[in-house]
Amino acid sequence: MYQPIIDGDKQEICALLKLYRRYYRIIGLLIAVVGTILTPFIPWLINSGVPDGISVYVVYLLNLFCTVMSYWLFAYKNSLLTAHQRADVASKVMLATNTVQYLIQFVVVMKFRDYYAYLIVSIITQVFTNIITAYWAKKMYPEYNPDGELPVTRVKEINGKIKDLFTMKLGVVMVSSVDSITVSAFLGLSVLGIYGNYTQILTAAFNVVKVLFDSCTAGIGNSILTETSEKNFKDLKKLTFIVLWVTGFCCVLLLCLFQPFMLIWTKSADNLFGYSTVICFVIYFFLDRVMQLLITYKDAAGIWHEDRFRPLVTAIVNVVMNIILILVMGLNGVIISTIISILFVGIPWILHNLFTVLFKRSMKEYVWKLLFYTIVIVFVCVVCAIICSYIPDGGIGRLLLKAVVCGVVANVLFALAYFKTPEFAQTMDIVKRLVRR
Repeated sequence: MYQPIIDGDKQEICALLKLYRRYYRIIGLLIAVVGTILTPFIPWLINSGVPDGISVYVVYLLNLFCTVMSYWLFAYKNSLLTAHQRADVASKVMLATNTVQYLIQFVVVMKFRDYYAYLIVSIITQVFTNIITAYWAKKMYPEYNPDGELPVTRVKEINGKIKDLFTMKLGVVMVSSVDSITVSAFLGLSVLGIYGNYTQILTAAFNVVKVLFDSCTAGIGNSILTETSEKNFKDLKKLTFIVLWVTGFCCVLLLCLFQPFMLIWTKSADNLFGYSTVICFVIYFFLDRVMQLLITYKDAAGIWHEDRFRPLVTAIVNVVMNIILILVMGLNGVIISTIISILFVGIPWILHNLFTVLFKRSMKEYVWKLLFYTIVIVFVCVVCAIICSYIPDGGIGRLLLKAVVCGVVANVLFALAYFKTPEFAQTMDIVKRLVRR
């Protein structure tokens, strides 16, 4: 939608909306059909007994229904907000509905101990999220309605991109799902439960950095269409600097606060993994955020055809390594297999696509910058971990003290390491403009 918005082509935008609506309905239907077909095989993915009174089939089908509804209910209208660089509206709606959802789910779990009701609340929340987001999209852009037809050649072009995008998204889903499935199948639900506690915190950290990606995607797409390759490359370097500063700070917090926070949350050392697992999680978090940064540029540029097999190959490598390493290293093997697939398949592949298709230049300068940032982040993580090791675990007060130490030490070290770089000066200019506003 970026080009027709730039051109003010209302007719094409309306026709695209109609096409998007059709796509979303088809995708939702496919998920429903394939998900239903897979239902009989669900027990095979569980290594230990299910709690009494819980049917894995009911739990699975409720989650499946929630996913399907996310596609069927006005999901296509969210594209208007994204293309107009107003993804913040959808984020605010999700923040509000999710907050209500978590409060209700907390009451349901604590008072009624009913997991089915817990899942039904998620479904209702998904419905309201889609409806409210669609309402705001309609209110902000009333001139756009799903109407009209695109030329056949244009539809064929979009269909080709959809096919490429489908294989890519399939691989992404496989990568994001296979680790949990492997843990459940080989190590059982008890280990998966603890694993889920850790990944829930990791997801929160993912979302902190994701805010940067969501807010920049439309701007990047617009810049790719209107600016030179050199300007876009400079923007990539600047965004990389900002993202890796935030990512590096999150890595420090995860490395130093993960275990003491989990101890307070779960109230038992028996519910903690070893510190080596925390290190694996931090490495995975860092590499995943780097890859997501590159994917943001790749998606904004529409480089889907060249990238269509990358997620599938990454997923296959991940699955094979999972099965091998979980037998040798246990849970750490699952995380390390994902690290290997991202580091040796995902990131190099996307870098090649970006610099051959979009920037049309050598990636050497950019790779050296990534290595420099990585070395700095590793150094800062080690320093903060050593300092925090002298602060005993236990209690919220000590956890907050460690957080303050990490915040001060990490950011001072980052500033000392980066202050002579051009990206640091450019970022400070942005900060000054924001403060003046």
